[in-house]
Formats: sequence, C-alpha cells, structure tokens
Amino acid sequence: MDVTREFCAENLERVPAAVRAGATRVELCDNLAAGGTTPSYGVIRAAVAFQEAHGVPMMVMCRPRGGGFVYTDAEVQMMVDDVRMARASGAAGVVIGCLRRHEGALALDREVVARLVDEAKGEGVGIASGTKPALVTFHMAFDELVFADQEDALDTLASLGVERVLTHGGPASRPIQDNLVHLHALVAHARDRITILPGGGVTYENVDDVTGRLGVREAHGTRIVNLG
Repeated sequence: MDVTREFCAENLERVPAAVRAGATRVELCDNLAAGGTTPSYGVIRAAVAFQEAHGVPMMVMCRPRGGGFVYTDAEVQMMVDDVRMARASGAAGVVIGCLRRHEGALALDREVVARLVDEAKGEGVGIASGTKPALVTFHMAFDELVFADQEDALDTLASLGVERVLTHGGPASRPIQDNLVHLHALVAHARDRITILPGGGVTYENVDDVTGRLGVREAHGTRIVNLG
C-alpha cells in the first residue's frame, strides 16, 4: 500500500532532500522548537515555487505563536491574515488549530475554525477570482481535547470542511504505538468523512507498521523519511 509521507519541515532547507528520500507532501513551519509557527512570506513563496516545480503539495502552518491553542481576538486576526496570505500565494493547504475554554476543560473553537476554513475555501477579502480553495488540516491541538469529546470534534471538523486531523492519539510523552487503540477508534469514527493523519513519533522505521495497523494511507513526521 502506497503511503503519503508528510514531512514536517522547519523552513525550506531540508525539503529538497526529504522529497528525494520519498516525502510526498510537506507541512511547512517555522520554529519547530515551539511546536511550529507560521513561516515567513518569503519562505512560503519559495515553497510554492518548489511545489509547482516538483508537484509536492505544501501545507502551511498558520499559528501566531507557540504555547497553548486558545487565542485572543488579535491572534485570531493574525491567523486569518496568514491563511489568506498562504492561499493567495498558491499553497496547497493550511494547517490550523483553535480551542476555547469550556467548563474547566478545552473544547474545539467552532467559530474560529469556521472562520479560518472560510478564508481557506471561500471568496474572502483579497482573494482573487479563480483562486483555488486550500486544503485544511487541523493540527495536534486536537490532542488537547479529552478523549470523550474527540469524536464529536471530528464530526464538527468534517462538517466545516476540514480534510484531515493530525493526531498522536494520546499524550505526547507516550510512544505512538501505545496510542494505536485510540487512534484506531478515531479512524473508525472518521470513516471516509475526514482523514486521520497519525504523527508524533512516526518515523521511516515504523511508518509501515503504524499505517498498516491503523489501515491509513498517510503519516506525518520530522523523520518520516531517512535523511541519513
């Protein structure tokens, strides 16, 4: 089974080597030490040029800072602007994740996600006529939700037009193999409505085992291909 290997890249430096090693999609970030933030406009433009030359889709992280995933109104506007810019630049997709505080826990921020998806796919301000819709991935902010809320969150994200959810399936401190039972339940619930993208500890050494046991055809990681 062919597996889409999404390489998580900090800027563009290692992308050509990753593609030569077998990466077939790229999540483009800055500042991976903070979990990934929005790359610069120049980096995005260069990545889109690479995308067009090599046919490798670029998914641009749109996140204004490291830390948590509950954002101020000003930070939401930053993400709106970043999504708009990434789409207008020609990126294949964007990567977002927004939560809110609810009854002492974290919940999906449906309103903000809907606004960002509309920027990615709709006819928003500054989007030229004929600009292609961008794909949308919801990132590992998903793993901050309690397990009991995750299936409902998948339903909401699918209804809003999000194509995939990047998830480790449990605490980042646990190897992904220890989270396969929960990941399998998410895959079963998602069915063909939204794609579960396993990540966080998926490497070129275990990707075939992880994807085979989950029955998925995509995986994500900074070591998803062997760069030597």
